[in-house]
Amino acid sequence: MNANTLRASFRSRFLLAFLACVGLIGYALYTQFHDGLLPCPLCIFQRVAFAVLGVVFLVGGLHAPPGVGGRRAYGVLALLASLAGIAVAANHVRLQHLPPDQVPSCGPGLDYMLDAMPISGVIRTVMTGSGECANVDWAFLGLSMPTWSLVCFVLLAVWAAVAAFRPR
Repeated sequence: MNANTLRASFRSRFLLAFLACVGLIGYALYTQFHDGLLPCPLCIFQRVAFAVLGVVFLVGGLHAPPGVGGRRAYGVLALLASLAGIAVAANHVRLQHLPPDQVPSCGPGLDYMLDAMPISGVIRTVMTGSGECANVDWAFLGLSMPTWSLVCFVLLAVWAAVAAFRPR
C-alpha cells in the first residue's frame, strides 16, 4: 500500500465518522423540534461531545496528514472527545438505572446555571445529574437514548483508533 492510499483510507474513515456525528446530532434535533423531546442538561453535554468529535473527524479528514504522527494526533484528539462523551453518557445511563428513591431532585435549568455559575460549577452540577436526567422518554430496541449515545461514542472511539493507529 502506498502513502496516497493510506491517506485516502484515513480521509474516508474520518469523513465517514464526521457524517455519522452529523447524523446523530441531526436526529437529536429532529426528536427535539419535531417530536417535542426536550433535552436535559446531560443530553446537551452529549450533543456538545458529538459536535466536538465531529469537528475533529472533519478537520482530520480534510487535512489527511501524510505522516503517521499526524494521523495519530488526530486519533488521540478523537479518542479524547469520545472518552468525554462516554463519561457523560455513562453517567446519564447510571442515573436512569438508579432506584426512584436515589434519583437526585430536579435542579435549575442549564441556561440559569450558565448565567449564575462559573463553567466548572456548571459542569460539576450537571454531572451530578438531576431528576429530569433520570427520565426515560424515548427508547429503541429497549435502550434509552443515552444508552444509544454511549454505544455510538464507543463505536466512534473504536473507529477512530482503527483509522489512526492500525498498522498498515
